[in-house]
Amino acid sequence: MPTQGIKGGQFKVLSEEEIYQVHLATLQVLEEVGIKVEHRPALELMVDNGCKVDFKKQIVRIPEYVLKKSLQSAPSRITLYGKKHDFDVVLDDTNTVYTMGGAGATWVLDLDGKRRPATLRDLVDLTRLQDVLENMHIAHFLVLPQDIPQEGADRIVFATMLKHTQRPHHTIPGGPQGVKDHIKMASILAGDTDRLLQTPFYLENVCVESPLYHPKERVEELMEVAKYGIPMLIEEDAVAGATTPFTLAGTLVEQNANILCAIALAQMVNPGTPCIYSISSGIMDMRVGNYSAAAPESTLLHVATAQMAHFYHLPFQGGNTCDSKIPDAQMGYERASHFLALALGGCNIIHVATGNLEQMRLASYEQCLLDNEILGAIFRIVEGVTINKDTLGVEVLKEVGPQGNFLAHDQTLKYLRKTRWIPKLTDRRNWEAWEIDGAKDIRNRARDEVRRILREHNPQYVSEDMQREIDKVAKEAQKRVLEKVNSR
Repeated sequence: MPTQGIKGGQFKVLSEEEIYQVHLATLQVLEEVGIKVEHRPALELMVDNGCKVDFKKQIVRIPEYVLKKSLQSAPSRITLYGKKHDFDVVLDDTNTVYTMGGAGATWVLDLDGKRRPATLRDLVDLTRLQDVLENMHIAHFLVLPQDIPQEGADRIVFATMLKHTQRPHHTIPGGPQGVKDHIKMASILAGDTDRLLQTPFYLENVCVESPLYHPKERVEELMEVAKYGIPMLIEEDAVAGATTPFTLAGTLVEQNANILCAIALAQMVNPGTPCIYSISSGIMDMRVGNYSAAAPESTLLHVATAQMAHFYHLPFQGGNTCDSKIPDAQMGYERASHFLALALGGCNIIHVATGNLEQMRLASYEQCLLDNEILGAIFRIVEGVTINKDTLGVEVLKEVGPQGNFLAHDQTLKYLRKTRWIPKLTDRRNWEAWEIDGAKDIRNRARDEVRRILREHNPQYVSEDMQREIDKVAKEAQKRVLEKVNSR
């Protein structure tokens, strides 16, 4: 069975008329309210391209014709390259579904059940672990190591990801200089910068803030990424009821205006820059004053946003972690309901798909494998039922006849591995067989498998000479950042 590029899109929460209503409301916000953009060169560029700018208040208003022209140059198809072509990911504005690993936890739930600060060793091990998961297609730094200086840490994290995964991977720049440092390291692996830009194997993530705000450093990052034409996620992490309107429809409008403004700016910098419309939004639980990643309303918001992105012919990334703190029953229903809706909703990249708990604060080794299992089942559901002359089985029924048995029939053997999902952790045996084998629950089985993978999977994707060169660039880059911070 295929494990990537499954066709979703069967689940729609907005009608075509409702999509158009959100679009019209977005145009009204862009033309009448505007977006605050804290970077004068960006404001000047937007004026030159037909936007109305209040330089004193740093507010940009975008006419419909300017937005339309800008979006026309944004590609609908984006390819991210793995170290082998088997791991290439082709994103477009259709409903093809991929996944991206978990993101940026500062805490780890280790294999002894202890919650502790994440380390650089955890980043290496979790990257190696996720590298073998067939249902994880784009790598992400699952943890932010807390045992290294935080200023300029993105350089160390980027170098680590380059060395330990064969998949395309995600990164976040630590300012515009971080974009340049990432390109310098990636060019070592690619051979040179031209080859890197022809076959990019990573994507940058630039976040805008709600409501309707583009901070200076994020705008600088966006313009630097666009200058080189590196693929980028343009992301908003709204909290409905706090940083955006309480209604999901109102949040849709705010997100749409904010993200489309950023995509338009990227196209003004460099027409054709690959941009992925992205959110990691959720709702505010008013009872406790906390963000909820896994609420059903958060899931609806992501499915609806996928429809909006595709309306503009843009690839879409969405997805949230779970609210549960440990791999328990709450985790199971949160992950399954969220992932299934996103896959059926045609989310091109399901974000935070492996390893995160506690609203992205926590990473779990066991959770990586549990998520991989859940995703495998979901991909099989989304794949659906194949109807053709052979699968309808009329000739098979003639051959076997009433009260016959199909176990040894050629058709059974033909389709067994093609159409049946074969789980790796799920136990389907009877009680007695399970008890004889140690009566382990799925979390214990996942823990055993993690230990086996980390013991056996030690690939070397980058030569030792390249590793030394990449590490040298990363350390020197972080040193410059630290010197700049200490000189203030």
